[in-house]
Amino acid sequence: MPAATPSLPTFPMTRECPFDPPSAYRSLRRTRPVIRVQLPSGMQAWLVTGHDLIRTLLNDTRLSADRTNPDFPTPVILPAEMKHELDRVSRALLGLDPPEHSARRRALAGEFTFRKAQALRPAAGQIVNEAVTSMLAEPGRRADLVDKVSLPVPSLVICELLGVPYADRAQFQGYARTLLDRSSTLEERGAAAVGTRDYFTELIAAKAAAPADDLLSRLLAANDASGVFDADSLIGIAMLLQLAGHETTANLISLSVVGLLENPDQLQSLRDDPSLLPGAVDEMLRYFTILDALYRVAVDGLEIGGVAIQPGDGVILCLGAANRDETVFPDPDQLQVTRPARQHMTFAYGMHQCLGQNLARMELELVLGALLARVPTLALAQPAAELPYKVHSDAYGIFEVPVTW
Repeated sequence: MPAATPSLPTFPMTRECPFDPPSAYRSLRRTRPVIRVQLPSGMQAWLVTGHDLIRTLLNDTRLSADRTNPDFPTPVILPAEMKHELDRVSRALLGLDPPEHSARRRALAGEFTFRKAQALRPAAGQIVNEAVTSMLAEPGRRADLVDKVSLPVPSLVICELLGVPYADRAQFQGYARTLLDRSSTLEERGAAAVGTRDYFTELIAAKAAAPADDLLSRLLAANDASGVFDADSLIGIAMLLQLAGHETTANLISLSVVGLLENPDQLQSLRDDPSLLPGAVDEMLRYFTILDALYRVAVDGLEIGGVAIQPGDGVILCLGAANRDETVFPDPDQLQVTRPARQHMTFAYGMHQCLGQNLARMELELVLGALLARVPTLALAQPAAELPYKVHSDAYGIFEVPVTW
């Protein structure tokens, strides 16, 4: 591990406001859009903060997503067993490079089209309405939005997508909650990860024996012909969909609701014209960048913004900075539900663009629509500044959102 270099800026950087990325991003974007930074692990990497630079680099095959590369920039050193498990999941898709990544992405892409997401909309709408009904049944007209809506909605939508039987959904949600609960010990999280893997091993075997109309069954059938996935990577894909699709969407729901309640003029605009909701969803995605950065390692030399990058150098693509780039988004620090925001980087771009983006958009639109229609007096039960934000998590969000109505 290289020795720490005190003169280098450190990354991740500290937020001064829960709704905004670190203010340092703004000055770096303008003056040093490519800069060397120090990670808590002791590793160093190049931090890139400009929107257009990041958009270009996300399609550059000289940058690798392979987390098993010894030079891959790692913010913290994980216990060996935990790193091994995370590497197994990442090697199913996210941590692969072309051509292997391209083949697996093509095999999955048809399951995440806009049309597929819309086909799931009636079931997702029912899940959302049942969650809101459960929240409204809480005594004293007070509940935790995270517990009643933000977490269960994406978890149950993923269950619907994967074909998790109704009888297993409580167990499935239990594993997810343990993995995401800040009070869980490393041992509890490890047990939940093993439990999840064991569950998906059994579920995939059951789908192979008795296929149904769900993603896993269709993926198994297609894989019989293509052979793109081996048994371990199929399990990894299922775990990836559960974790990535669950926590990120849950955080997005929580932050979006709090953001609207803190911006009553924007909330009123949506109440006055609900047809603004689809565009507002993309503005929420831009404004609340759940995943602040993507990490890569250079496998060949390249130049970024006039800076020479050597093979083996780590590169950090700062999505949070890109989404506040004033050259792309005027007044970027303002939440504006009428803003055309589809150029945001929240789902990345190019060959690694998030497959689940249509699903995430649909879920947020349904939740916001249901809350606007059914809970017009929704309010925060404590100041937004005092909420427990996930400041030390890779996926930004809020642990609890007490609300009243």
